[in-house]
Amino acid sequence: MLSKIMPKRNDLKKTVKSAVKEEVKSQVKAALVQDFLDNSANIVTANDKIDPDLYIKNNVKRGLRNSNGTGVVVGLTKIGGVRGYDVDDDGNKIPIEGQLFYRGYSIEDIVNNCIKENRFGFEEITFLLIFGSLPSKTELEAFKKVLGSRRELPQGFARDMILTAPSNNIMNKLARSVLALYCYDSNPDDTSVSNVIRQSIELIGYFPALIAYAYQAKCSFYDNMSLHLHTPVPELSTSENILRMIRPNGEYTDIEAKLLDLSMILHAEHGGGNNSAFTTHLVSSTGTDTYSAISAAIGSLKGPKHGGANIAVINMMADIKEHVPDFNNRGKLDDYLVKLLRKQAGDRSGLVYGMGHAIYTLSDPRAKVLKSMAKKLADSKNLVDDFLLCDYIEKRVPQLKAEITGVDKPMPANVDLYSGFVYDALNIPTTIATPLFATARLSGWCAHRIEELVAGGKLMRPAYNSVQPVQEYVPIDKRTSNFTSLKK
Repeated sequence: MLSKIMPKRNDLKKTVKSAVKEEVKSQVKAALVQDFLDNSANIVTANDKIDPDLYIKNNVKRGLRNSNGTGVVVGLTKIGGVRGYDVDDDGNKIPIEGQLFYRGYSIEDIVNNCIKENRFGFEEITFLLIFGSLPSKTELEAFKKVLGSRRELPQGFARDMILTAPSNNIMNKLARSVLALYCYDSNPDDTSVSNVIRQSIELIGYFPALIAYAYQAKCSFYDNMSLHLHTPVPELSTSENILRMIRPNGEYTDIEAKLLDLSMILHAEHGGGNNSAFTTHLVSSTGTDTYSAISAAIGSLKGPKHGGANIAVINMMADIKEHVPDFNNRGKLDDYLVKLLRKQAGDRSGLVYGMGHAIYTLSDPRAKVLKSMAKKLADSKNLVDDFLLCDYIEKRVPQLKAEITGVDKPMPANVDLYSGFVYDALNIPTTIATPLFATARLSGWCAHRIEELVAGGKLMRPAYNSVQPVQEYVPIDKRTSNFTSLKK
């Protein structure tokens, strides 16, 4: 009996030893790979560094910006206009109240009219941006019906492209979904204006479902939450469909939907110079398909330097509340804001998110409009203190910044300060804050793509000057390794 047991024990020992050896080998390999990657990163960083003085010597506009911070003019557009400053004869920026125009119409006039008439406006400004004129009642109703007929995703798309391949990042899933829609289009590569208009309307119609299903799939797969799938309703507005589909019970109030609608109007367009709109122009200039161009714009907006500011505001507010529980104590609040500005708190970036803008100097018209509606939301949801915190930050941070730097410079609140508050008040998860931005900006992207196809005509090809000295070729047997891990 013992002789029968012993071989099994020996086999077990051999199996354990073998498993341990394999685990050790695996760890050694992983360590070697990581060592190689760390070495390569140091080498590449050293080889790719460029002396900052060379940019000045070669008159390079880094970041496509002039020395005074203004953007380099690379094109013309009729879609959106942004005015945040004047320039005097010496090239100096003169601060002015900010203005934003959609096809020549003031954003404040557009929004105030929607508020006055107590109606949704995102579909109207989508029509305006794409077609170039304000729609009549008949035109708007017809457009809403066409858009509503495109709310539901193609047969099997949600199951095959979203639910079976979820992503922990909704922007990533959004870009992949847009690329996948190419395969569901019977005429994807036709860049005629009529075909691109069709594709644009379909994408704008699909986006609420794309976001909602990607979010629900993420919650189910990564967060172990129940899966709640609601079909879109053609008769509902874009904002109503979004709130209906992201919430488990599908319920929302009129003021919630109207405020989200307002936020989307304000985010729909911001001129051709913002990074994602420029990306749309750039990629469209190659003659590629609509799905490739829009997915590229989504990738641009995903970058935290471009589209992630509203998330940063939400996270910053949570951090402030954590460290200053009684934020009505203005002395302690000031102390913490100073720490944020001095890079001693928060993410230690020295930024107070939601404050300041690359173009606007005295005011951001979007922030002014959104603030008035955010106050109504605060009243209805008993969030007045949170709203007043935003208001205090808007007024106090420029003063504290001036005290710290000794430079009294305009620093307006930007749209992200109050959109962050609005998203938080609407219980919109931070994971879909930037995707909501993309849903709104899609209208502007589509308009810019069509404009590039109609008026552009030239492949965009900017120039880079090479500053790499000419090298003499070295035969392989005379080369030495730069990787320390390979010298051992």
